[in-house]
Amino acid sequence: MRLLVLLSLLLLQETLPHVIGQPAKSKHPKEPGENKIKPINKKVKPKPPKMRERESADSSLKSQSILTQVMDKGHFQKLAATLSLSAGQSIELRCKGSNVTWNYPSYLDTFKDSRLSIKQLDRYGQLILANSTAADTGEYSCWLQLCNGNKCRKDETKTGSTYIFFTDKEELFVPTPSYFEIVYLNPDKPAVIPCRVTTPSAKVTLHREFPAEEIETDGTDIIYDVKKGFVYQHPTSDHKGIVYCKAESQGAPQISIKYHLLYVEVPKGPPSTTIAASSNRAEVSDSVHVICTVLGEPDVDVNFRWQYPGQESERPAIIQNFWRLINRGTGHTTRISKSILLVEDFEARDAGNYICIAQNLQGETTVATKVELN
Repeated sequence: MRLLVLLSLLLLQETLPHVIGQPAKSKHPKEPGENKIKPINKKVKPKPPKMRERESADSSLKSQSILTQVMDKGHFQKLAATLSLSAGQSIELRCKGSNVTWNYPSYLDTFKDSRLSIKQLDRYGQLILANSTAADTGEYSCWLQLCNGNKCRKDETKTGSTYIFFTDKEELFVPTPSYFEIVYLNPDKPAVIPCRVTTPSAKVTLHREFPAEEIETDGTDIIYDVKKGFVYQHPTSDHKGIVYCKAESQGAPQISIKYHLLYVEVPKGPPSTTIAASSNRAEVSDSVHVICTVLGEPDVDVNFRWQYPGQESERPAIIQNFWRLINRGTGHTTRISKSILLVEDFEARDAGNYICIAQNLQGETTVATKVELN
């Protein structure tokens, strides 16, 4: 019996060192990387905004619209690029700022329309237009003025603009003061046939009077802009002639005024000027006239100044200025401007140089001729 107990103790002694300290086996196999230490509160770098998001954020900082419309019960509404109202409605616009400048259809100033009221209050500028008409259709904008003493400039970051259509089913086209208008076609800039509509959804087409036909607008060379009219992107002499526009919107079509398209031949620049006297030798008591002539663009005004021998002694002279359009015979139209200086009862003090100075927006040209006493 003692022998069995001793043998059992010896077996137990050899087995214990192999059992103690060994971890218990898992019931399921470990996944790869399961024992790796996982970081806690890991910092993630924020992704930079996409280009479009960044650009929109930058643009919002650069420009901030300050224009609002006053609604009923003191509510305000930010204005979109366009707004449609029925003719007859009144509208109040406000621009934030203590020094606001407004822009609106120019004819309201031309006729000093009492329906328009503009005020500058402490914190905003106010524009009120009462009893609107189709003719009021156009762009209304405002901006803040930054002034330093007497010098002021526009704050480009604080502006507002909207184009307002005052719809009138009886007036699909914005009314104009005339029934005929000249449009000059310059080869180096777009030309606009300004048949604007009061209803933005109106279907508008362009037509030639002779030969009677509709002019195709391909969206490239000729396009239609609802705020401007038809635009000839690259005018040529083939486009000259008389045209009109036709508009349709839930009713009988309406016709615009007629537009005479004239192609311009003369390039831009200082006046192309010549001078000539009725005679370069005059007798005492003769009448002498000196003509200064300019050929130029049809829509460019020319100003004339004269210097002549009897000017300092206040010798009376008659000066007449006039201009007219001429067709050069090749489909080109030119404006001829003239200034005529007339000296009656020619005297010795009238002999000398007659100088004409012609000026336009591009510069000035000086020409001279001499008249002597016989």
